[in-house]
Amino acid sequence: MSHHHNHINNYNRAFAIGITLNIAFVIIEVIYGVIADSLALIADAGHNLSDVATLLLAWGANYLATKQSTKNRTYGFRRVTILTSLISSIILLVALGGIAWEALHRFSSPQPVDTTIVMVVAAIGVIINAATALLFVSGQKHDLNIRAAYLHMAADAGISFGVVVAGIIMMLTGWLWIDAVLSLVIVVVILIGTWSLFKESFNLSIDAVPEGINTAAIHDYLINLENVSEVHDLHIWALSTTETALTAHLIVTDLTIDNIFLQRIQQHLHNHFGIEHITIQVEHDSDLNLCILNRPECI
Repeated sequence: MSHHHNHINNYNRAFAIGITLNIAFVIIEVIYGVIADSLALIADAGHNLSDVATLLLAWGANYLATKQSTKNRTYGFRRVTILTSLISSIILLVALGGIAWEALHRFSSPQPVDTTIVMVVAAIGVIINAATALLFVSGQKHDLNIRAAYLHMAADAGISFGVVVAGIIMMLTGWLWIDAVLSLVIVVVILIGTWSLFKESFNLSIDAVPEGINTAAIHDYLINLENVSEVHDLHIWALSTTETALTAHLIVTDLTIDNIFLQRIQQHLHNHFGIEHITIQVEHDSDLNLCILNRPECI
């Protein structure tokens, strides 16, 4: 458990730096977006502001996840990390809808923009967003919250680069509608990553099996254990964005099964499937199996 807590705390500095950089950039984008009358800059500022909120929520959730469990919260606050990911994805989807709506209106009345300001500010965004993404690159494979932060920042760096390119196009061609088109491109690019985040967060929030865990392979492992004749009431769910739990009932033919047998199962499930919290109930194989959960209608 302490290893998990240390893993979270190691990102306190990354969150603090990332939030500070992005707040500063949001202010810059809003000011110069108004000066240059660029919807693309203002749209990107709105998204970056939602990223700040996302980083703050993720940071707070990771902090709460380190709190000890109590008799009323037997799993502590670990699940807050899942709820935070879900809330953040919903906020982003709503923001994207507003940006798309404004961009569609801008098509009917395109406004001239100061392309030099747009390109300079966007170039700053490339540097800030890329630097922030690098702060989370090492942990993004193991934590949904960290992955969300990493993907958002990496996408923003790419989008800011696109704004630079659009500024060059407007400077060379005078095509004012490019600003609105770019805003819609921003929406589509971010929507792809955000929808994936929303879907995975929603699934974890309703206790679906976390992505990457093969339930059939786990069942096959358990049913093929020596002296195990049946497996029922097998459940796998996420305690947090970094921890997975499992419960299962094993019907056995040998009552001499001991703690070493159970420890071996726990070690295998941890090493091969990444499951940290494992609870196994052992029942005897007999004609009179009274487990109330050993029925087809039971979940």
